[in-house]
Amino acid sequence: MFAAKAIDTSDKAAFYRDLATQLKALLDGERDSIANAANTAALIFQMVPDLNWAGFYFLQSDEEMVLGPFQGKPACVRIAVGQGVCGTAVELGMSMLIKDVHDFPGHIACDAASRSELVVLLQDNDGAFGVLDLDSPLPGRFDSADQAGIEKLAAIYVAASSFED
Repeated sequence: MFAAKAIDTSDKAAFYRDLATQLKALLDGERDSIANAANTAALIFQMVPDLNWAGFYFLQSDEEMVLGPFQGKPACVRIAVGQGVCGTAVELGMSMLIKDVHDFPGHIACDAASRSELVVLLQDNDGAFGVLDLDSPLPGRFDSADQAGIEKLAAIYVAASSFED
């Protein structure tokens, strides 16, 4: 049985290395992408300070993403590619680090308390297939160290999961 262990957050690089180790252990031996997304979102929400939402959106077509497993308040179910931070990340093919969502034109406010957002692209050999989205009620909550750490966690999720139909 997996049990998350507290991690010192004073050194972000070390924090994300330790969190990556825990995520690998949590997902070890499980290939189901939905189960792994659920546990990845839960671990991130539990361990990363100052979040009010952590979860996944998966591409259902070239034009639209649909909500996947998450932790936090109920969320927007469908997001068009090119809309909001998540849809823009897919359209541009890159992660998005938004210090203040009020300054992002077209931000989709699923939770009015969210002030900053980090969206990491999920991709495999066939290209992008979704995003891992983190929201915080604190402006400026995320920085480049958070982006690098969450990108590593997203890569662990992708590597551990099977996306066969």
